Amino acid sequence: MDERRFHDELAAALDRIQILLSRSLEVEEQSKETEQAIHALEKQRTETASGLLEYADAESALAQQRTGMAEERTALVREQTKLSTRSTELAAIRTDLSRERTAIASQRTDLAVLRTDFSRSRTNLAEQRTRMAGARTIFSKVRTELARGRTYLALMRTGLALLALSVALFRLFSLSLWSVFDIALGLGSLSMTFVGLSGYWRSSRLIKALETGTVEAKELTL
Repeated sequence: MDERRFHDELAAALDRIQILLSRSLEVEEQSKETEQAIHALEKQRTETASGLLEYADAESALAQQRTGMAEERTALVREQTKLSTRSTELAAIRTDLSRERTAIASQRTDLAVLRTDFSRSRTNLAEQRTRMAGARTIFSKVRTELARGRTYLALMRTGLALLALSVALFRLFSLSLWSVFDIALGLGSLSMTFVGLSGYWRSSRLIKALETGTVEAKELTL
């Protein structure tokens, strides 16, 4: 009984040892799996840390790029401000030039008006000079006609003198051979007096027409 009990207890102990060995193997396998999981977790953590570092580097690069873009935008805003100031100055200069151009245009208009006035004055002076030239021409014609009238008066005076001479000779010699000469002299003196009288009358009429400036004066001067 004791051996059987011993064998039973030994078998039970061996079963317990096997159970413990199997459980130890399972524990070792679980520990190996745990270690593998720990290694995998550490690897993931390392990868995550590297990813975080890369993300941090990328974020830092993006921050630097953003800073550079902000600086460029600030520079562009400054340039835009300078360009706006320059355009304002150019607009002011253009406004001043427009004002000067308007002033020059008004001065040119004033000069054109003055030139027109000068042209009118010159035209008036030319008309006055033309009228004076016409008056001078009329005066010269009047003077010519007066000289011609004096010539006709002298012819009349000569004719009357010859008529008086013929009458005196006729009374001195009465009827004789000299009577033919006396008659011829009297007829010549009468014709001379008539020519002088008609010429003087025509000259007087022409002088009056020239002084009044009528159309008859122009017709008589032709």
